[in-house]
Amino acid sequence: MKQKNAGDVVKGAVAGLVGGIVASFVMSQFQALVTTLGDAEEKQKSKKKTEEPTTVKAAKQISEGVFGHKLTKSEKDTAGEAVHYAMGASSGLIYGVAAEIEPLTTVGVGMPFGTAVWLIADDVVVPTLGLSRSPTAYPLTTHAYAISSHLVYGLTTEVTRRAVRKFLG
Repeated sequence: MKQKNAGDVVKGAVAGLVGGIVASFVMSQFQALVTTLGDAEEKQKSKKKTEEPTTVKAAKQISEGVFGHKLTKSEKDTAGEAVHYAMGASSGLIYGVAAEIEPLTTVGVGMPFGTAVWLIADDVVVPTLGLSRSPTAYPLTTHAYAISSHLVYGLTTEVTRRAVRKFLG
């Protein structure tokens, strides 16, 4: 393997960071589309048992634990979005560095990366931190929705990373 210089790794980090931010936006749009296309019965069920998103739960914990500030109702959505984008950006940055160091990382056009983010974040870290129930407490459809969203995230991260990396030289 050819040794990478620090400049290449920094370019990879920037490309991954941009990729992660763009992918977070695309993932949100994908989720909104899937939710809109879902059948009316499913929408009614989810309205009855609406659970606060894990991003909002994380934002509340950070806000209260780090800043001593209890989020107001109007702050929760924005803070949840900030957590979503921070997670996407930081995951993308790590991916961009990994892609620079070991190009094999990019095999599968980012979809193995998206799958890993889903598995590690959604099924291990989030439940461990008490931000969601155990993965076994959710129906298969919830997992299918989550993994498809993360496949979109991974694919978009890689496509964007490649474009930005090419631009950076």
